[in-house]
Amino acid sequence: MGEMVTFKSNGGMCAGYLADGGGPGVIVIQEWWGLVDHIKDIADRFAAEGFTALAPDLYHGEATTEPDAAGKLMMSMNLATAGKDLSGAVDLLTERTGRAKVGATGFCMGGGLTLMLACQRPDAVAAAAPFYGGMRPDTPIDWDALAAVIEGHYAETDRGNAAPEAIKALEVELRAKGKEATFHVYAGTHHAFFNDTRPDVYDAAAATTSWERTLALFRANL
Repeated sequence: MGEMVTFKSNGGMCAGYLADGGGPGVIVIQEWWGLVDHIKDIADRFAAEGFTALAPDLYHGEATTEPDAAGKLMMSMNLATAGKDLSGAVDLLTERTGRAKVGATGFCMGGGLTLMLACQRPDAVAAAAPFYGGMRPDTPIDWDALAAVIEGHYAETDRGNAAPEAIKALEVELRAKGKEATFHVYAGTHHAFFNDTRPDVYDAAAATTSWERTLALFRANL
């Protein structure tokens, strides 16, 4: 089991859940619900596999189980502040592990933020695994800055900019820029198929495959 810690965030402070497995650092970025037990459990799973996982609390103490409230929290989140919090989390992990490179993964809202972080911290983020994550239209993204190996996991029935056709178009765009990007679309799955606390959408086979691929990505690049 991990513990709550605090770390510097460009002049401020941010809290996060840290699960230290003694190895390379991995940032775990929350869904729109907040830093809930499911996200902490994912951090614990990474620690059990030998990674040092940190899940920053991007809502600074707020969380919800109601979709309407989650949507409001997501839309009211200041992306510049979130970027600073995520960058601070990267710095904490590089300091704690003594390694210059980290991985990043995130779910739903966190999937989009995973890509944002990879673009904002190409000096440190060597591998990124977004899960079914769309991005707010105002998300600052500079694909030219991207240095990480990207391997994403998406649902066949998702919509918007996380829909299969949008994701495949992004894959083509990134490869045209010379980036190493692969986006998997899991047949028959719904948004949040990795979330085993939601039996209405959880898909055990897709969750297992995407988890194994993510572990392999991080082991190969961190």
